Amino acid sequence: MSMPGERTEKAAAMAPMGLFERYLTVWVALCIVAGVALGHFVPAPFHAVGRMGVAKVNLPVATLIWLMIIPMLLKIDFRALFQVREHWKGICVTLFINWAIKPFSMALLGWLFVGTLFRPWLPAGQIDSYLAGLILLAAAPCTAMVFVWSNLSGGEPHFTLSQVALNDLIMVFAFAPIVGLLLGLSSIAVPWDTLLASVALYIVVPVFVSQIMRKLLLTQGPESLNRVLATLSPVSLAALLATLVLLFGFQGAQIMTEPLVIALLAVPITIQVYFNAGLAYLLNKRLGVAHCVAGPSALIGASNFFELAVAAAIGLFGFQSGAALATVVGVLIEVPVMLSVVKIVNASRTWYEAKA
Repeated sequence: MSMPGERTEKAAAMAPMGLFERYLTVWVALCIVAGVALGHFVPAPFHAVGRMGVAKVNLPVATLIWLMIIPMLLKIDFRALFQVREHWKGICVTLFINWAIKPFSMALLGWLFVGTLFRPWLPAGQIDSYLAGLILLAAAPCTAMVFVWSNLSGGEPHFTLSQVALNDLIMVFAFAPIVGLLLGLSSIAVPWDTLLASVALYIVVPVFVSQIMRKLLLTQGPESLNRVLATLSPVSLAALLATLVLLFGFQGAQIMTEPLVIALLAVPITIQVYFNAGLAYLLNKRLGVAHCVAGPSALIGASNFFELAVAAAIGLFGFQSGAALATVVGVLIEVPVMLSVVKIVNASRTWYEAKA
């Protein structure tokens, strides 16, 4: 007999893609237009928001980011960690991709494209900042949207739950060292105090708060948690979109003068998604992992926790930085690119299950 929390987790993992998620790219594009227009014609409110900071933390942005992240973490039950051994091969593949391959492959692609091939077409003063944004984007595996990708690919829900819970736990300890290492290798100054503060504010505190809320809600039954999740999911996405409007309000002038930047930044992000998904998929096939585990393993290995990346980029480098813009490009292409990966995984199932 399953526990109430487990039934809630399984329901979350099998939930269909809603209207907001399905058209996230459209909403992001509209936020770009709205932010650029508002920043150009009514810049005063954006400047006022930019001044609302304490100890390098912008309070309105921090509030919006907590509203983004906490509802997503509320879906996670860390008791799912006890199920890790049931699908240990798939777990090992995803951990290898998420923590040993993806951040470093993104850094290499960033150096190749942004630092070398595309350098003549990018603002010279923002090259390092763009690289930093790409590194931040790839340094944390996706937490919430993978439930949708897993469902669309016929994924095993218990594997998805245990993998996400394990990644969240690792992220508390590994995010800052990996980001610091790759920024250092890229000769980008590492503001360690701000980086550690970002980890505390946007990983540790949201995890702690969400788990307390989850425990309190489950004392009233799983239906209570489901109602709160249904209420907060639109709030989470609305907070993301509001953050993007603010971000593009500050970035408007640069985007108007350099519209090619977004397209160029999308190239390494897109390549790394397909590379990591393909590598995870092939490794799972090589190890004889079932397709219902290999699919979500590849999708978790490829997708990014873009909410955290946006938060960390703003905290470390500011609204007007190239790092913040690079992370938003990740938001812009997340849904269409990941949906194409889902389609590939589903279409190749016969090939995957064929004996060598």
